[in-house]
Amino acid sequence: MNDETLFISDCHLDADRPEVTNAVTEFLENRATMARYLYILGDFFEVWLGDDDPAPEHRRVIESLQQLASEVEIFFIAGNRDFLLGQGFARMVNLTLLDEPHILQLDKHRVVLVHGDTLCTDDQDYQEFRSMVRTTKWQSDFLAKPLEERQRIAAQLRADSADAMTQKSFEIMDVNPQAVEDCFHANEASIIIHGHTHRPAVHRYDSNLSRIVLGDWGREPSYLSWTREQGFKLSDSRV
Repeated sequence: MNDETLFISDCHLDADRPEVTNAVTEFLENRATMARYLYILGDFFEVWLGDDDPAPEHRRVIESLQQLASEVEIFFIAGNRDFLLGQGFARMVNLTLLDEPHILQLDKHRVVLVHGDTLCTDDQDYQEFRSMVRTTKWQSDFLAKPLEERQRIAAQLRADSADAMTQKSFEIMDVNPQAVEDCFHANEASIIIHGHTHRPAVHRYDSNLSRIVLGDWGREPSYLSWTREQGFKLSDSRV
């Protein structure tokens, strides 16, 4: 039986980036069909305003996901862009939503999966914002607003975020070493897999610990593959 597991994140699907939609659709309809499991670790969409958003620009990718789900088990961890994706979408596509951190046993490896933003603890402004928007009350209040109002709010938040990023250093927006160490220990894991930082790499630590960072998508796919025979293999040419 095929045991391949694939991991992707940070596609940031958006109507303004049709080349990414093409790359993701091609991946879902071809490369991903060879696997047994697909884990999407957040920011699959650039923005998700609720499962009631018709989002016609995403129809092609959603149809590809639905078709893939008939052959491959798909799992999803929310990112900072698509944390409002809910059970309505999950049922429509036939994928499973996961809380983070999520523990995965791959042969002898105890793996912890996260989107990655929780590891960036030096960015205190973002962590405060994250804590606010991940509460049930904030999400309920936001989803109760008309779609057009949600779109206006989201556009303003994205503009504010883009402006704030220009004021932050490279180091602040990357993972914090202590947060990484705490993640290993709290989850008794030997491997952390995450996205979010857009800095694909394989980081190796003492005691046989590894942190694998998934890349963001452009015209070319960026994914991680695992099989018992070959172990972990990161496709990204930037590594």
